[in-house]
Amino acid sequence: MKILIADDNIDFCTTICDIVEGFGYETVKFHHPSEAIAFIDQNHKQLDLLLLDVEFGPGTQLTGIDVLSHSKSRYPSLPVVMISGKGTIDTAVEATKLGALNFIEKAIVSRERIKKVLDSAVRKNENENDRKEIARLLEANGLVGASKTMEEIGDLIVRFGRTDLNVLITGETGTGKKLVANAVHSVSRRNRYPLITVDIPNIPRELFQSELFGHIRGAFSGANDTRKGLFHQANKSSIFLDEIGDMPADLQANLLIPVEEKKIRKVGSVESEEVDVRFISATDKDLVAAMQKGEFREQLYHRLRECGIHIPPLRERIEDIPKIAEFYVSEHNKQYGQQKFISPAAISFLTEQQWPGNVRELTSTLRVTLQTSLKDKIEVEDLGRLLQEANIASNISRKDGTSLPINAGNTLKEDIAQMDKLKIEKTLEDNRGNVSKSAAILGVSRETLHNKIRRYEIDVHSYRKRK
Repeated sequence: MKILIADDNIDFCTTICDIVEGFGYETVKFHHPSEAIAFIDQNHKQLDLLLLDVEFGPGTQLTGIDVLSHSKSRYPSLPVVMISGKGTIDTAVEATKLGALNFIEKAIVSRERIKKVLDSAVRKNENENDRKEIARLLEANGLVGASKTMEEIGDLIVRFGRTDLNVLITGETGTGKKLVANAVHSVSRRNRYPLITVDIPNIPRELFQSELFGHIRGAFSGANDTRKGLFHQANKSSIFLDEIGDMPADLQANLLIPVEEKKIRKVGSVESEEVDVRFISATDKDLVAAMQKGEFREQLYHRLRECGIHIPPLRERIEDIPKIAEFYVSEHNKQYGQQKFISPAAISFLTEQQWPGNVRELTSTLRVTLQTSLKDKIEVEDLGRLLQEANIASNISRKDGTSLPINAGNTLKEDIAQMDKLKIEKTLEDNRGNVSKSAAILGVSRETLHNKIRRYEIDVHSYRKRK
């Protein structure tokens, strides 16, 4: 860990350097703010922490606060601790607002105090680096979100992925279970080999054993050659049992020995083979309930679920929706060389939907809208039109559980206008009839909102009277 120390008091600066180096850290020191800034600009990637004096001598117009401001504006992830001989509340507040991690006074500085500050900075820096690494991992695997839930899922992916334990991934259809499976495999020691996917529902029952275990020549009618199965392909890698909850109960017994003993036997053979396979499974079914009904083997469940990752539905993590939309629009623009974007009102509209199809439904809606809209700016009506045409709007609900008034007898224009009116009324209600604030939130001009209010005969004054 490399720490930059800047203080115009040469003796004090040297003492601090000696103390810091005594804890095993590397230091570099400067006595002038401009020299510190120049070094930071050229070496910020090698620095882990800045210790800056607030006040410098009369020979310079710059202060430690200037160095802090410069550093945080250009390298926001580089932690900074301020040291002052004239500590005041105002200075501490200013330093904190600019992003200082901590603030200590020279009058009370000590070896113990410095160690405490350094340890705290190191922990925070490590946590921040871990969060960034997890975010990069998730995004690299198509998993996007800003919620605490997604951060926790990322942490589980890393912790479980680096083991050889079997992982069961659960969640509703469209939440991204396959993406999580890919991410788990990508951080494992087995990532040199491809993840082998077994699409359980699409394997014909009569071919199930042959597909997974392979067969020898003559094992059954049509077996003209000896053939390896998916377990052979997954040797030294991971095998992904997608939709494991759809496997018929009588076929589940076939997996017990491969999962437990890592041994398989080709159909028609009497010899067993060892395979080095790690199992990752996924289902949208409640396997505990299935076990109670006798539909899923308890032995198999516990063997497959040595670790569990649950992905909540999108409606329970709506704070991820703007991030997902932003990511998807960015990917669209890169692919098609366009500059499209979604208005704040349209983003708000997206967050108010229930998305029964979860992320898959959201990204499908975005994909079609972006590729069919002739405008760069995607508005509420563009999304509403698509949802109506896809016969989804009739299933959309407000957050309070009541249905939007989509009427089969209405024209498309009438339904969109009704949704537009409801959106405006809800925004006015939330902002107590403040038209300017509501217009800013809806992403339209004040004049446009006034025109809509007149068109829909909305009584703005009624919202101003409510408490």
